[in-house]
Amino acid sequence: MTSLLVIIVVVLLAVALWQLTKIFDLTQVGASSDDSQVASDNDNNIQGYIMFGFLAFIYIFTIYGLLKWGNLALHTPASEHGLLVDNLMNITWVLIFTVQVITQGLLYWFSFKNRGHKDRKALFFADSNKLEAIWSIIPSVVLACLILYGLYAWNNIMFVDKDEDVVEIELYAQQFKWTARYAGQDNVLGKANVRLIEGINTLGVDMSDPNAQDDIVVTELHIPKGKKVHFKMRSQDVLHSAYFPHFRAQMNCVPGMVTEFAFVPTYTTSEYRELPFMVEKVAHINKLRAEKSIDLVAKGGTALDPYTFDYLLLCNKICGASHYNMQMKVVVDTPEDYKKWLSEKTTLAQDIKAAAAAEKPAEGAAPTDTTAKVIDTVKTVVDTVKAAVAKVAMK
Repeated sequence: MTSLLVIIVVVLLAVALWQLTKIFDLTQVGASSDDSQVASDNDNNIQGYIMFGFLAFIYIFTIYGLLKWGNLALHTPASEHGLLVDNLMNITWVLIFTVQVITQGLLYWFSFKNRGHKDRKALFFADSNKLEAIWSIIPSVVLACLILYGLYAWNNIMFVDKDEDVVEIELYAQQFKWTARYAGQDNVLGKANVRLIEGINTLGVDMSDPNAQDDIVVTELHIPKGKKVHFKMRSQDVLHSAYFPHFRAQMNCVPGMVTEFAFVPTYTTSEYRELPFMVEKVAHINKLRAEKSIDLVAKGGTALDPYTFDYLLLCNKICGASHYNMQMKVVVDTPEDYKKWLSEKTTLAQDIKAAAAAEKPAEGAAPTDTTAKVIDTVKTVVDTVKAAVAKVAMK
């Protein structure tokens, strides 16, 4: 509602300004004016100063934005390759800001310096090989260096040695949730296919595959600190994107194919919570939530719970109406805590057997009301059929 009122006010102000200009034009009727449609020296001077004003606005707003919102950017990376990604990003930012400051300054300065004047004639030349070489070679060299550095970083991040000791985990995406599957003791994921989805086997794991017998399916992701985690990703329905912001990792999840990504966590969840910047950030968020809670309680609502930091797996593709809520909690444990947590989980094979056993009544157990009614009905039908057969035999 507030946004609508703001839009209405802006529109009304625009209409009012337009009417004022019409009134001003009417007051100039009969006065001497220059209708030649040719800019005068005064017009050119005004345009030149306006361009300088716009240049100042660009620089001031850029500096203000950095000071105001710069702290909202991601801080310390929680993976080994995160430093490499941040370094590449920072180099790119420095280059962009440097080029922006220089080119915008030159653009507006030359526009002002060479503004129109009645005694000045513009110099025309068809081309300049020197200028063409300068503004073609320099950007090409800079971009080539950035691309080569990016390829170097990408190869280092994506390389997983076949003989390397890694934790194999599958991330399964579907509207609008994530599910994780651990490879178990053999560290080999069983085969899976969406055509095999049935009952609690929501990932379509092929239970005839020996490698699938120790697979573990969970809805909260736990990974060990200091050990490379190799993720294999699938999607059940539409295009999703597995995004670990604090680990500087992202990979699309494409229906019909398996994509991969790997990283080594460097901070446990509890360690990351204790970093000074995170302590300050959480305190600031909880201060805002406390202020909001006062208003909510005053209106009869429920106070907001205090915020506690957790790593998150997000979907970074607009995959539907509840895309914003598609996330999974990620916990980085010490290797000991991770092994303990994993050992307490049951395998998918055990879960399927338990579900199948739950569907069958236990031997010797008293029948339920529904079962008793069915048994009585069957007995009645059998007795009726027997009586009918006996009558036919007597005849």
